[in-house]
Amino acid sequence: MNDLLFWVLFNLFVLTMLAVDLWIFHRPGHTVRFREAVRWSVSWILLAIAFAVLVYFWRGRETAVEFTTGYIIELSLSVDNLFIFLLIFRYFRVPSDYQHKVLFWGIIGALVMRGVFIVLGIGLIRRFHWIIFVFGAFLVYSGIRLLAKKETGIDPEKNPLVRLFRRLIPVTDDFQGDKFVVRRPKLCATPLLLVLVVVEVTDLLFATDSIPAVLAITLKPFVVYTSNVFAILGLRSLYFVLAGMMDAFHYLHYGLAVVLIFIGGKMLASDYYQIPTVWALGAVAGVLFIAMAGSVVFPVDQR
Repeated sequence: MNDLLFWVLFNLFVLTMLAVDLWIFHRPGHTVRFREAVRWSVSWILLAIAFAVLVYFWRGRETAVEFTTGYIIELSLSVDNLFIFLLIFRYFRVPSDYQHKVLFWGIIGALVMRGVFIVLGIGLIRRFHWIIFVFGAFLVYSGIRLLAKKETGIDPEKNPLVRLFRRLIPVTDDFQGDKFVVRRPKLCATPLLLVLVVVEVTDLLFATDSIPAVLAITLKPFVVYTSNVFAILGLRSLYFVLAGMMDAFHYLHYGLAVVLIFIGGKMLASDYYQIPTVWALGAVAGVLFIAMAGSVVFPVDQR
């Protein structure tokens, strides 16, 4: 299979799965229940595993391990970010029936933005090698910042883009079903479109952590892009899983912080010592397992 044919078929597969997800299994819009979200999350993970097996026989063991490591890193970093999405929905009081639609179109935007981000990131690193040390230092800083974080908070109204959006575009006071725009009599945005803008901007900020983390594993566009896509495709269902068990893994952000510091350190040391990808995969999986197991063994007292 040549590269051009692969890119065409892979992106057709992605668009088909998104269409099936939104317009067949989730039409009309409804509240996604915990069990339904778990089934979808498992389905996306199994698809990623199947793709890793395909890569193993097509591109070899090394590329398959790189894909798996990139996918785990992307999915892991997304978990903490999903809590921010939950806070955004709560802040704007988005009805549960409409949350899936916002996430769906948010994912479409994320796929486009991250594709551009990946191309730019790989191009910069190949042209200016020292950029890899900037990315590495940024990941270490992000990990330390996350490690010291006491609690997660967000105030979308302080976002300059949100203030600009409200200044330039009239916004209705209430949600108008699942519509993003309505005519009254002139065209107006609904709060749902405002929420989508906030989600897109937030995801772009998240990409500044996650994309460099995968670039520390490999500079192969094939691996970086596909691992990102599979992680992003599973975010919608994973969001509803986490919404149903929000406090279950209260130590997870510490594990994510260690992962960021480890990957950043890997980038900083890349000119002096190359950590094998299999070791990196084992380290990432081990840290996340310990963080989740610790959350279960030592639950937070809810009294």
